[in-house]
Amino acid sequence: MLDDQQLWGAEVAGHLGISVGAARSRRNRGTLPAPDDTSVPDRPRWKPATIRGWKPLGQGHRSDLRSNQPEPTSG
Repeated sequence: MLDDQQLWGAEVAGHLGISVGAARSRRNRGTLPAPDDTSVPDRPRWKPATIRGWKPLGQGHRSDLRSNQPEPTSG
């Protein structure tokens, strides 16, 4: 199946390195991107590109690990 045709459910949690319960909690709080498919009640699904392109913000996000930030300078 092509990546643009694939949809993730529980795979979102695996990609983010969190439990399914934590992913569900984030969705309920509105801290995940909007699902790409809501055709099945209580089973939201996302395109892999939606999750891969999403940048979480807020408490618990290690922004210091982002590759596009400049290295800290000493001095």
